[in-house]
Amino acid sequence: MKILKYLFLFFFFNALSQSTWQTLTNITPNINNQRFDDVFFLDENTGWAANGYYANVYKTIDGGKNWTEQLSQSELGGSYYFRNIEFLNNDIGFLGTLNGEFFKTTDGGDNWSLVTIIPNPPAICGLDTVGTSTIYGCGAYFSPAHIIKSTDSGVTWQFIDMSAYANALVEIHFLTENVGFVSGRNNSGATILKTIDGGNTWTEIFNSNIVGEYVWKLQIFENNTDIIFGSISSISPNIGKLIKTTDGGINWDSFSAPETDIQAVGFISENHGWMGGHTTGFYETLDGGQNWTNLNIGNNLNRIFIINSNLAYASGTSIYKFTDEALGNNNTIENSRKKLNIKFKNNPVESTLDFSVDFLSNDNILIELYNSQGQYIKQLSRDIITSPVTKKYNFHVNNLPSGSYLINFHNNTGRESIKFIKK
Repeated sequence: MKILKYLFLFFFFNALSQSTWQTLTNITPNINNQRFDDVFFLDENTGWAANGYYANVYKTIDGGKNWTEQLSQSELGGSYYFRNIEFLNNDIGFLGTLNGEFFKTTDGGDNWSLVTIIPNPPAICGLDTVGTSTIYGCGAYFSPAHIIKSTDSGVTWQFIDMSAYANALVEIHFLTENVGFVSGRNNSGATILKTIDGGNTWTEIFNSNIVGEYVWKLQIFENNTDIIFGSISSISPNIGKLIKTTDGGINWDSFSAPETDIQAVGFISENHGWMGGHTTGFYETLDGGQNWTNLNIGNNLNRIFIINSNLAYASGTSIYKFTDEALGNNNTIENSRKKLNIKFKNNPVESTLDFSVDFLSNDNILIELYNSQGQYIKQLSRDIITSPVTKKYNFHVNNLPSGSYLINFHNNTGRESIKFIKK
């Protein structure tokens, strides 16, 4: 009986100590359904969060229990969308925006200065530090595709034109100063590229072959770098995907993801992980992506940052922590991302597609045409919005056969499609 009693207590307390995803509330919350675009941690306790739409940087030194605001766009004297944040060490860090400006700190985030790069990258969507002094960045989810690189802790920079390989880049990860991966999309579909010479040349190791898709996020498994996970953001009616390789990118498996506009991905073992995107919170898999369970926590996920098998952080409508601590704040109610206000003049359409879009702030927008099966036809517009405005668009569609089509709108805060009928 004593043995059974001890076994019961062991399993009971072991169950109590299992890590779960919980919302961190001691950070200024988003309103209007916006998101924290990125979260980065140097260790279990020291980390930073970048709020996209409201353009704030926050720092914690106690694992997210408390946060200090270090930067707001008002201090920079402009309107920004903060896309990502990455630190080389406790002092030197980098902040990417979607506004053609890139920032650096040398005092742990207390002060930030503008970085000069020639030619100037229009946006930075991905950042990665490797070794003691090397930093890579890439951009953007809109054209043109480029990489930036520094080997002296961000003092000087090299600009690498990637238009020969891709038309959009979102994520970048390096194993060493020379061996690394970048992902996004090209004219064939969602793509992953690999370099073994520090970015001088690249080889494509994956393509989804569905034009218009992105490989949005990558995770290289720390315990076995031959294992790589990727998230594919797609277009309805196509579903998003989890892709996975166990041989460094030679062969890939693909699994249906929980939503079309999938973005965040993070695994703590080869089979146990999570995904999410603009319209979902955490979906969990215990079998490598074959099945998914909605955990009913979180929303608008963009980044899952793995520390170890029992600790991780994520960014979305809030900042989240995967922990065995009892934070006691899982009842936070979060709404989905607020869609763009798009008004069509006519639908069905005879010869001209007319509509307006309400922009609440600075924005970048791709307007693309797809058929009803989610197959890319062409880009209609790539527009940079510099102030709040209601903007009208019109496109001639005389040459389109009669039928159903999708207009896809991809801006700073999300991606959505609207159906129209061509007479």
